Amino acid sequence: GGGMTQVQKLWPLLTATHHYDKSISTRGRGHGLQIEAPILAFLIETKQGRVLFDVGCDYNKLTDPVLRARWYDPVEFPMGPPQMSEEQRLEAHLAKLGLTCKDIDMVFLSHLHFDHAGGLCDVCGAEVHVHEDELHAAREPADDAYFADDFAGNVRWRLQQDEYDLLPGLRAINTPGHTAGHMSLMIELPTGAPVILTGDAADLTENLDDEIAPGLCWRDREDMALDSIRKLKRIAGETGADLWPNHDMAFWRTLKRFPEYHA
Repeated sequence: GGGMTQVQKLWPLLTATHHYDKSISTRGRGHGLQIEAPILAFLIETKQGRVLFDVGCDYNKLTDPVLRARWYDPVEFPMGPPQMSEEQRLEAHLAKLGLTCKDIDMVFLSHLHFDHAGGLCDVCGAEVHVHEDELHAAREPADDAYFADDFAGNVRWRLQQDEYDLLPGLRAINTPGHTAGHMSLMIELPTGAPVILTGDAADLTENLDDEIAPGLCWRDREDMALDSIRKLKRIAGETGADLWPNHDMAFWRTLKRFPEYHA
């Protein structure tokens, strides 16, 4: 790091797991192969407050039978529901650190799909950063992984288009393709290499290594998704950053396990 970063600690949080056809993560590859994928959020402690990168699923839509039948209808939503336990909720993770959801000052959403924005109901009050194009696409909705109810509440949106520093050591990177306004986040830790949370620009290490787009691309813009993968690799090459794919179980197992953290 350059010594100027405000970041102090980074916790990967396992908020749920999902089983699905691998071709959802790797476009045109892996049909018929079931993978187990972690649904992650990341808690970042800084000198200026606490930031969450993504917020996982809405627990209520998974546990309330009426809501579950509505949002995870097997015909309308063939991917099916993730598995999420009470202990995997954001508030349960935070409680282990003696915190509540009110201790979250800022939320940065890679995009507004159900497994990244569903937990917004748990952190209401925080400022929520998302790309303007993303909110527009989500409200259309541009695809069936947007659950309108997840982001319809009284949210303190901070909409942006250009890349910017949330604060010194936290940099928004525009990585559209999977969705219209997808963003990744570069984190400069106090020591060691910076980390880039790819979000769903790269579900798996394979997406990065082989330059394979995610299965779902906004308006089928595979070219845009590949441009973003190459952009992330270029930034990593220039800065020495480590790229952290978002839904890769094998990769996730190499990270620190809560309540341990990266610093």
